[in-house]
Amino acid sequence: MDNTQLSTQLSIQPSSQASAQPIIEIDKLWTQFGPVVIHQDLDLRVAAGEIVGLVGGSGSGKTTLVRQILGLNRPTKGKVSVFGTDISQADVEQMYALQNRWGMLFQQGALFSALTVLDNVALPMRELRALPDKLIRDAALLKLQMAGIGPEHALKMPSDLSGGMIKRVALARALALEPELLFLDEPTAGLDPASSAAFIELIRSLHKDMSLTVVMITHDLEPLLALSTKIAVLADKHVIAYDTPERVMKVRHPFIETFFLTANRYEHDTCG
Repeated sequence: MDNTQLSTQLSIQPSSQASAQPIIEIDKLWTQFGPVVIHQDLDLRVAAGEIVGLVGGSGSGKTTLVRQILGLNRPTKGKVSVFGTDISQADVEQMYALQNRWGMLFQQGALFSALTVLDNVALPMRELRALPDKLIRDAALLKLQMAGIGPEHALKMPSDLSGGMIKRVALARALALEPELLFLDEPTAGLDPASSAAFIELIRSLHKDMSLTVVMITHDLEPLLALSTKIAVLADKHVIAYDTPERVMKVRHPFIETFFLTANRYEHDTCG
């Protein structure tokens, strides 16, 4: 079976919706833990095909927001919709369908230490898809190949891998179900400059080849400016700026001015 046939069998066709509908819609989101308000009237729209860089200071609620999009936390009030489904109202079957359409790359990889590389990547398919073992194995090897991991590493344990390889295996697992939506949590954290640059190029290539929509939490200017089609800045309990990197960098706000202080130096270094 060739790669095209394998991907066709593995994929779930997206439901027929107007292409203009945002992939993610967040309306008047309010998040409160006891007396502490994290989000207040937060709005955000993520269109298909975008790479949205999500930035903000410590405690601004970046990770909490992503967890709410994934249905892991409920907001105090407001609405979060993904692929047209209201997450807070979704039943078990609807959440199952959504989980088949997104993937998540965790900051430290979050590989299962007792499972081989191959079994880590195969796990989402075994949990969420009724597929023959051979198809799962072939699909897992394909995803590893797409992430730059050769078959000779398939039976290794996570403890045998370098930091860069752990990131790539975790990315292969995030792509296991042929997602339309990919979440990245600090994708280059802990990587040396060469590995970081290579990983950025890998994400750029996969975004194009798989027609992905990407939401990326990062504090690192390199992937933020190299990959983002839009940047959403969380501060003052809501999104204070949401636009192209060039336009966001011109917004007059203390956090933005401080955060992008080294942006010009980064652009100079990458442009020669």
